[in-house]
Amino acid sequence: MAVAAEKATEGRAAARGRPRSESAQRAILDAVVDLIAGGQSFEGLSMDAVAARAGVGKATIYRRWPNKEELLLDALGADRPPVPRLHGRSVRDDLMLILTAMATSKTCDGRPIFDARIHSALLAEKSRNPDFYRRYREQVIEPRRAIMRNVLRRGVAAGELAAGLNVEVAQEMLVAPLILRLIRMNPEESLPAGFVGNLVETVLSGIARR
Repeated sequence: MAVAAEKATEGRAAARGRPRSESAQRAILDAVVDLIAGGQSFEGLSMDAVAARAGVGKATIYRRWPNKEELLLDALGADRPPVPRLHGRSVRDDLMLILTAMATSKTCDGRPIFDARIHSALLAEKSRNPDFYRRYREQVIEPRRAIMRNVLRRGVAAGELAAGLNVEVAQEMLVAPLILRLIRMNPEESLPAGFVGNLVETVLSGIARR
């Protein structure tokens, strides 16, 4: 009887349009990104506004996240695409896979991952709340940077890249131009054909073993 009553309650909730657990979580994370992309600062973002945009009660948010900082970290990381499966055959091939994934990835609603407004909000938070920005880099950015560092180090060990290569500098040379180009583009724009390939070739021509 208890199970039947619970199912009946779930059915009534669904009929009223109440999101199920997973869809509610997705709606909440999307609402955070939408509000930030719409010009809301991290500091000014309120749980009330997130709940209203997501169509859930505020208690639903607090059941999943104890505070706004934890919610922001999850929302900023949720739409980051998984790193593609790397072939491991050559540094060039693996760098192409990583950078192409960065260049073409979209959020679930079609927004570019590297949205200029979200990037601006992050930079503002860097000076206002450096601890939050540190955690963002550690949890969202660093795991992906580590993968590219491993590709470059593997290239050095295999003799594909110059011995003594400064891996951190090489990584910045590959990633920074791409992110800058993506942030500066209008939403309807696309990268020029061959941009990622030209970027990889240009950098490798300067750091490859001669």
